[in-house]
Amino acid sequence: MSKDLHVRSTDKFSFGLWTVGNRGRDPFGEAVRPKIEVSDMLRGLADIGVYGVSFHDDDLMTFGASEPQRRAELDAFKKDLEATGLKCTMATTNLFYHPVFKDGAFTSNDPQVRKYAIQKVMRNLDVAAELGAPVYVFWGGREGVESPTAKDTRDALSRYAEALDFLAGYVKDKGYDIKFALEPKPNEPRGDIYLPTVGHALAFIETLQHSEMVGVNPEVAHETMSGLSFYQGVAQAIWQGKLFHIDLNDQRIGRFDQDFRFGSEGIKDHFFLVRLLENSGYEGVKHFDAHAYRTEDVEGVWDFARGCIRNYLAFAEKAREFDADPRVAEAMAYTGVAELAVPTVGPYTPEAAAGLMAETFDVDTLAKRGFGIEKLDQLAVDHILGIA
Repeated sequence: MSKDLHVRSTDKFSFGLWTVGNRGRDPFGEAVRPKIEVSDMLRGLADIGVYGVSFHDDDLMTFGASEPQRRAELDAFKKDLEATGLKCTMATTNLFYHPVFKDGAFTSNDPQVRKYAIQKVMRNLDVAAELGAPVYVFWGGREGVESPTAKDTRDALSRYAEALDFLAGYVKDKGYDIKFALEPKPNEPRGDIYLPTVGHALAFIETLQHSEMVGVNPEVAHETMSGLSFYQGVAQAIWQGKLFHIDLNDQRIGRFDQDFRFGSEGIKDHFFLVRLLENSGYEGVKHFDAHAYRTEDVEGVWDFARGCIRNYLAFAEKAREFDADPRVAEAMAYTGVAELAVPTVGPYTPEAAAGLMAETFDVDTLAKRGFGIEKLDQLAVDHILGIA
């Protein structure tokens, strides 16, 4: 039975222009859908309760256009934003499509390409600031190698950090209220991409000159491609205060980057992901970086967009029901979930160390404990399936 699920003011759902604008082109076939004009995209998104929209520079302004043309295209977008009430929630730069970036952008072996890439970002940072975008995402799809002989990874990471430090300095110098978010991905289009996982990105961020203004933008598909737990990556990013943005979609392990409708594949995984986002205090946008199946016409695109939202709302409701279930509370108490939040030994002092060394432990008795996780996990599955 269908159930009404309503978007809440706190949901802050967003889509990229390239998501609903995807025309179904793939490496084996041409586009299957007509182009949707930007103004029609914004009206369609507003009609289904979306909060905001994101863009690459080349989604919005024609690549290589004159300044008057760029200005006209930007002004038209601003007018459409005002008419629909949508916010510009994120911006990014296309550093992957044009042949000039075939060997990378910030990490190209050609220093002139590296300079051009940084300039291209600077120009779009000006646009992002004008539109009020609070987050600027960096996806290094061409930053990588097919052959390790082509680049010294240490040098490449130095150039990557140099570019981000320079751009952070530009933002600070201009007084823009913008934070950076790095988007990891293991491969595709490059054979091996630098900063392939959330963990790699978090470690890299700590080396940056302005690390306080740089976080991550993890994507479901990208971590799942590696066979990793997206939930764990997001949880660690939250723990480190570095979840600045998030890309929601769906993916099967071991496949190419599929960008399926959110909630269409990993249902149990998404239940726990949404529960984490809802319970963690995350206040950023929930950005759907996905696209409709190639089988769809334009109406199917809007079915896809509504499906992303509906699935998130359904998982959020199921999570609230799960957390309110007294059987769950009882099972969690048995499992000892809350005990993990209690410090084990506290800060080190010589006295604390001496006290710990004086304790005795009955390891045989400790080993007999069962944790009841089967029962607890089944309660989650019951709620997901609607049989709780």
